[in-house]
Amino acid sequence: MQLLFKAAVVAFAGCVAGRLARSARLSKLVGYLVVGLLLGPSLLRVISSADLAALLVVGEVALAFVSFQIGSELVVKDLREMGKAFSAIALGEVAGAVFAVFALLYFPLKQDFVLSLILAAAAVGTAPAAALMIMRQYRARGPVATTLLPVVALNGVLGVLLFALALALAKVHLAAQSGVYSWWQLISQPVWELGGSLLLGAILGVVLAFLGKQAGDTDELLIISLTLIVISAGAAHFLGLSPLLTNITVGIILANLSRTANRVSLCVGSFLPPVYLLFFALVGASLNLDGLAGLLLIAAAYILARAVGKILGTWVGAKAAQAEPAVQKYLGLTLLPQGGVSLALIVLVRQQLPQYSTVFTAVIVFSVLLFELIGPSLAQLAFAKAEEVGSILR
Repeated sequence: MQLLFKAAVVAFAGCVAGRLARSARLSKLVGYLVVGLLLGPSLLRVISSADLAALLVVGEVALAFVSFQIGSELVVKDLREMGKAFSAIALGEVAGAVFAVFALLYFPLKQDFVLSLILAAAAVGTAPAAALMIMRQYRARGPVATTLLPVVALNGVLGVLLFALALALAKVHLAAQSGVYSWWQLISQPVWELGGSLLLGAILGVVLAFLGKQAGDTDELLIISLTLIVISAGAAHFLGLSPLLTNITVGIILANLSRTANRVSLCVGSFLPPVYLLFFALVGASLNLDGLAGLLLIAAAYILARAVGKILGTWVGAKAAQAEPAVQKYLGLTLLPQGGVSLALIVLVRQQLPQYSTVFTAVIVFSVLLFELIGPSLAQLAFAKAEEVGSILR
């Protein structure tokens, strides 16, 4: 009961903080993270370290739904209509971020291989909320605004796939160093984890598409959807697979097989706000301020490398696709913010690579907070330079 009361306190405080953040023209996410930090073990200690461990299930649920939502936005027909240009740009900015972050952390800064690998994979994620807010506020119209959403949609899927692959490779690397596993086990384990996750997700996606059609009303559809998504995550854990990859596959199969996909997304979306609020607040509470000063160099290097990699990668991809000059020059600025997807990856690192959890959490949270603060200004600059700004909406 005490744990439930603490969770309720965090949820209410997060709701208030989110509203204050919005009134200051910031994302609610900033309010959730800050209130979690205030109530966490580093400051007021309303939430203890033991409470954080007990509430880890909230993170697992949030991760399941985040990955499902990403997958449900990927429709093959829409990708074909986008053409190769959007794919080239997305691949360019993804590759640029991964290589820039890994190269800087692993070589000049001499960071651990696994830490460099998972941070490089996490660098892919982009949160378009800041850019979309500026687009609406300034009525931005033009090549940059038109290109942004398709690239971000493809970025989300690529980011999840790459992170699942990075986790599998990281575990293989650690197992090889320990000498516990045979070469056959080292090869078969990632193949099983990735291939099995895709297969499980495809099967459960077909099941969800079938049961969704049979749902009698919205309540029944919501119950079926929530149950299948949670079962997907639980089954993946039980079988030693990737819950991230399994649920994104469920979402992709549903989006491309079922006419009820939009209804499912709407139903699930109505359930998620309190889950996300509590999860993001708990992420803020998990920050350890005592060791934060020693991580500032790594965080700064990560942020710098990620920004340079995304901007240059976007330019290369847009150049290769012969996109408009404005897209080549300015789209990269709108792709810098990180958001909820990147924070959800913290759950996987805490579960599967706990020795890297402290550093990974601090770097990702610092990056998310920074770009939540400066993201709107960067987006405004990009649209203004591209001459796509219309009249301001009041």
